[in-house]
Amino acid sequence: MTGTAAPPDTRIDAPLLRIAFILVLGTFMATVDATIVSVGIDTLADDFGASVTDIQWISTAYLLAVVAAVPASGWLADRFGGRRTWLAAVGVFLLGSVLCALAWSAPSLIAFRVLQGLGGGLLPATGQALLARVAGKERTGRVISVVAVVPLLSPVLGPLAGGSILAVAPWPWLFLVNLPIGLAAILLARRYVPEVPPSTRRAPFDLRGAALLSPGLAVLVYGLTEVSHGRALPAALGVTAGLAMLAGFTAHGLRTRGTPLIDPRLFARPPFGAAALALLVLGASVFGTMFLLPLYFQTGRGLSAWEAGLLLAPQGLGAAAGSVLVNRAIDKAVPRTLVVTGIALILAGTVPFTQLGHEPPDAVIAAALAVRGFGMAMVGAPVMNIVYSRIEPAQLPRAAGALNMLNTVGGSVGTAALAVVLQQRLEARGPDVSEAFGDTFWWVLGFCLFAAAGATRLPRTRAGKSCGGGRPEAHSSPTGTGPR
Repeated sequence: MTGTAAPPDTRIDAPLLRIAFILVLGTFMATVDATIVSVGIDTLADDFGASVTDIQWISTAYLLAVVAAVPASGWLADRFGGRRTWLAAVGVFLLGSVLCALAWSAPSLIAFRVLQGLGGGLLPATGQALLARVAGKERTGRVISVVAVVPLLSPVLGPLAGGSILAVAPWPWLFLVNLPIGLAAILLARRYVPEVPPSTRRAPFDLRGAALLSPGLAVLVYGLTEVSHGRALPAALGVTAGLAMLAGFTAHGLRTRGTPLIDPRLFARPPFGAAALALLVLGASVFGTMFLLPLYFQTGRGLSAWEAGLLLAPQGLGAAAGSVLVNRAIDKAVPRTLVVTGIALILAGTVPFTQLGHEPPDAVIAAALAVRGFGMAMVGAPVMNIVYSRIEPAQLPRAAGALNMLNTVGGSVGTAALAVVLQQRLEARGPDVSEAFGDTFWWVLGFCLFAAAGATRLPRTRAGKSCGGGRPEAHSSPTGTGPR
């Protein structure tokens, strides 16, 4: 290198920050809506005269729809353009929200939640890909570090928002609250978010892959959910069928001469494989913990939903503080150092929850949650930056779809698996509820250790650099589409 070239501009200027704010509104709606209705389950069950077991499907149906929609996000953005796909997803999400508010029965509400989830599943992946495309490789890391905190805050804000709404308004407002946010996002995006043209490579839609991957993921999550409910036959059928469909998709993706919905070869190519593993386990840890702790606070300590939400708030504060650090360090520090440090903090913050049988004081719980939140912020953004800064702009939609699919699947499968473990420990511990929850958190620790093992395989150099200098790494296109 001659030393005469000016360093790339990594500043986040006002126009880019405005675009990031607009696009993150979609992610915020979709992720908050996954948890906002959790505090209204009893209210909805009473209103519709349904059992709590049946009404729980309003949460499960949304989650399954999200899981099913994410894999198609890359193809849709390639085919119709990033901004157009994002706007359509917001429109579908808002339509589903209005219909949910107008639901006249539990089955109708569950059906409309599926529609809402299909729109919500597309929003994070298409928003991230669009933002990375607009920012360019030099600024992707810093801008992603700003918006990546939203999914970490959403599991905390959802129950708080739901409890606040139900304190002053009837349950339809759990869904109508999305309207002003979504309409503002649409109007602002049409004015300020630039068009990203469709891909010039008009690959046909992978119909066979879609028929195997999305339903396979949904059926697998359904089967694991049935395990937690103690229904052996549906659980066995769901898990077996789901795994068989995913195996079929993998075989199809390896053999096809076309462009698969998600290329299985992605996960064998550095740095994508290690990054994917870190996000998969991070999703399991984040959403699994947000499933366990509110349940423990309400059943083990007798707190209200509002009080439980307040006790969870330090995790959001820790995540916000961590995102500030990551924003400053992401272009200077080695990604692996940030990620491994973040996982170590998550581990440290999880240890106190393995001792719930000893009833640690609220101050210890709050401090542990703050440490966990800080660590989580140090994982998500650097991992996404590693991938987004090493691929061509045209390949961003499919890469974003793959990463978001894994994070979503990690959250849903991890939550379902922890529910199974918790149920078994509750049966074994009998009346000692706190001990059962403490036992279950040892599994969360195991998830984190597994993620740490994968993180050690992340690149040793800063994003966009190779060991030999300033040239991008040879594996700069981890979203290769198979034989050419």
